[in-house]
Amino acid sequence: MNVEWLYQNNTDNTCRYILGTVGNNPLICVGVNPCTAEPNKLDNTLRSVNRIATQNEYDSWIMLNLYPQRATNPNDLSIDAKFDIMDTNNIFIREIPKKHSGADVWAAWGTLIEKRYYLQKCLVCLDDSASEYGCNWVSYGPKSKRGHPHHPLYLKSTSQKEPFDLVAYQKILQTCVG
Repeated sequence: MNVEWLYQNNTDNTCRYILGTVGNNPLICVGVNPCTAEPNKLDNTLRSVNRIATQNEYDSWIMLNLYPQRATNPNDLSIDAKFDIMDTNNIFIREIPKKHSGADVWAAWGTLIEKRYYLQKCLVCLDDSASEYGCNWVSYGPKSKRGHPHHPLYLKSTSQKEPFDLVAYQKILQTCVG
């Protein structure tokens, strides 16, 4: 099967803004930061995203991240936010929900959102865009002890979609990070 890819990165490949497949009914997945995956070279996390999307009858998936800096270890993310790459990321974050209004947006960052103070601010921008275009926040698998949505890498194949209350989550997040 020939897959048509969505892919946007920066010139020196230190940031990835979008990775996904083209379709009419995508599952929009939101993680913390991208790793090294590229079209036709998916990592284990994105293979799991693809599997969940396929098992739940989406015809495609799109991976976005709260912060676009590539890092195989989230501890390697910038200590301080780099606003230039955040601004570029926000352009793409606004366009995907606009193009796919009413789509499911999968909260999939796990506990990694606690790694850097600025990630919570990045989530607010994404939520504004998703809400404006009527997207539905969902999660798969159990929440962590602190209420974080499950990371795709560790999901069971039987995980079911459930609504994700982002407003309630942001209140929980303030006690974890703020």
